[in-house]
Parts: sequence; structure tokens; C-alpha cells
Amino acid sequence: MDVNIAPLRAWDDFFPGSDRFARPDFRDISKWNNRVVSNLLYYQTNYLVVAAMMISIVGFLSPFNMILGGIVVVLVSTGFVWAAHNKDVLRRMKKRYPTTFVMVVMLASYFLISMFGGVMVFVFGITFPLLLMFIHASLRLRNLKNKLENKMEGIGLKRTPMGIVLDALEQQEEGINRLTDYISKVKE
Repeated sequence: MDVNIAPLRAWDDFFPGSDRFARPDFRDISKWNNRVVSNLLYYQTNYLVVAAMMISIVGFLSPFNMILGGIVVVLVSTGFVWAAHNKDVLRRMKKRYPTTFVMVVMLASYFLISMFGGVMVFVFGITFPLLLMFIHASLRLRNLKNKLENKMEGIGLKRTPMGIVLDALEQQEEGINRLTDYISKVKE
């Protein structure tokens, strides 16, 4: 299936007034996870632009360490995703605790990068953009258009880069999982 790039959302939709932001319900992890996944899918191009700007600034100031940090994070992430697909214990951890899984990847990357002396580049060039994305995705309330786009992504009508990453982390909205399972049973 072809991969589609999601459109850049209007910046006044991405950063609207404070009325469209709210603290997530920390007691309902499932609902919070759905909000984060929905926002990551819906605003993925905006997140990419913000991250690219931050990475460009840090990369301009320290190009070698930025390239080194990017390579280390990609290799560690690939290794952890591969291991999670081959080991049931890691797979269950990745599915149940995706934030912990990402934190373990980032800590392993931090440890490897600290051996080369590029810790500040790692913190500001790689970790900070990811943290900003997570905070925005956690606080931004979803709207109807956001939910519709995510349903289309979930049932396979659209494939986007963030959808592929979330599939690798086995993070989809629960309703989408049930709908996808139902559709695959009907096809059989």
C-alpha cells in the first residue's frame, strides 16, 4: 500500500487558544493513550516541521554530534523493535507500556551517545523534540475531523509515516483494532 504524507494542519488549529487544551485523565490510561495516538496521527506533519526546525538548529551548531546521535537512536530503535517482534516478553511490554519502551530506547541511546561525548546534542536535538510532541499530543483535545482521519488511517484507507511508526510500536486506538479485526474476519 502506498504511503501518504499527511497534510500540514493550520497553525491556528495546531496551537489554538487554551480552550482546546486540557490535562489528560491520568487515571484512564487507555483514554489518554487514544488521545496521544490520535494527535500524533493527525498533526504528524506539524510535529515533523517543528522537530526538523529544532534538529536543524542543533545540527547547525554541532553537525557531527547530531548525525552521530541520529544514527545511534535509529540503530537502537531498530534493534529494540526487532527484538520485540522476536521475543514475546518484550512484545507484551511494548504493547502494554509504550512510553516505558520508548524511554528504554532513549536511555540506551543516551548511554551510547554519552560514550562519544554528545550528550547535550542528544538532549536538545533528539529528546526535546520528542518530549514536545508528547506533551502537545497529551494536552491537545481531539476534534471531529481528527477522529475521522484516525479512523481512516486505522482501517487501512490511508497509510502515513506516523501510522507506520505507531504500528511498529503496536499503538493504535482500541476501537480501530476491533474494527480492523472485524474487517479481516469478514474478508476471510
